[in-house]
Amino acid sequence: MSVVIITGSTGLIGSQAASFFAEMGFDVVGIDNDMRSYFFGDGASTTWNRQRLEESFGNHYIHHDYDIRDQVSIDKLFKYYRGQIELIIHAAAQPSHDWAAREPHTDFSVNAVGTLNLLEATRQYAPEAVFIFTSTNKVYGDTPNQLPLIEQELRWEIDPNHTYKHGIREDMSIDQTLHSLFGASKVAADVLVQEYGRYFNMKTACFRGGCLTGPNHSGAQLHGFLAYLMKCTALDEPYTVFGYKGKQVRDNIHSSDLINAFYEFYKSPRSAEVYNIGGGRFSNCSMLEAIQICEEIASRELNWRYSDQNRKGDHIWWISDNGKFLRHYPNWQQRYDVPHILQEIYEANRERWLKESKVVL
Repeated sequence: MSVVIITGSTGLIGSQAASFFAEMGFDVVGIDNDMRSYFFGDGASTTWNRQRLEESFGNHYIHHDYDIRDQVSIDKLFKYYRGQIELIIHAAAQPSHDWAAREPHTDFSVNAVGTLNLLEATRQYAPEAVFIFTSTNKVYGDTPNQLPLIEQELRWEIDPNHTYKHGIREDMSIDQTLHSLFGASKVAADVLVQEYGRYFNMKTACFRGGCLTGPNHSGAQLHGFLAYLMKCTALDEPYTVFGYKGKQVRDNIHSSDLINAFYEFYKSPRSAEVYNIGGGRFSNCSMLEAIQICEEIASRELNWRYSDQNRKGDHIWWISDNGKFLRHYPNWQQRYDVPHILQEIYEANRERWLKESKVVL
């Protein structure tokens, strides 16, 4: 029996990974205690996703309601499956830099200590397994805001002569910059994953994502902006754009495209690798552009307001350069751009949104 352990297994990336590997015939062991509902409220709960996985895959998906901060439970689980574990995908996290400032101890214990627990359990009981960590572009702090940007009608764009014109590479420094407490806790986890790869010669990789998105995202005001924006547009709920004239740019990668990248790494793993991974030049948008696309899909205007106060440490412009990953894994291809992503989010969720809100779509 080949086992894949997935943390955050009912969240966006975790559930996509669980479906992918269960469909391939792996036995998926999911770890998720629905802390997303604690972070962002009942509307962000991922219970519906857990039920979907259990109904769809039966015995090929085994769920454990564990907290990754609970070292005893994590060790017990890894010890039970030792010798069968081929892959660990660590997608559990406190994912919001706004929320992290509310409870710094919770943020750091989930993101950093939880990651340490998983790495050490892997070293003790599955040292040959591949360990993939969903890191974040927030490890670079607000250094991207020092790039030479040009204001356009609907977006900020980088100087076309700059070395990062194709996107931001892994050679950007993570030092001497404002990270947010969330960014700092993810830096700690990111460095731990690299160190276990180098020091113990384990097969580890940090995938520093831009905006990760898709139809399984339980979007909330403080996290998951495309899914939340589409939901607010569809249900006529108010939405606030924070700062930068609404022209801030994000690249957006569909969870399916990201899991396919994980699979490429799993098939031919390396040690202590770091990859910027995102929509890149293929899939990106500004806030204003995203609003226009959502309104077109939902056939209604978004009820939105603008606040001059940008979120502390927020990026003005982020587009990932996926070049390093593509050089290592040239068979990987992206399939989803922003309009495709938003259309799928809308079609996959509108009936559930209708039941939850009683709004006629």
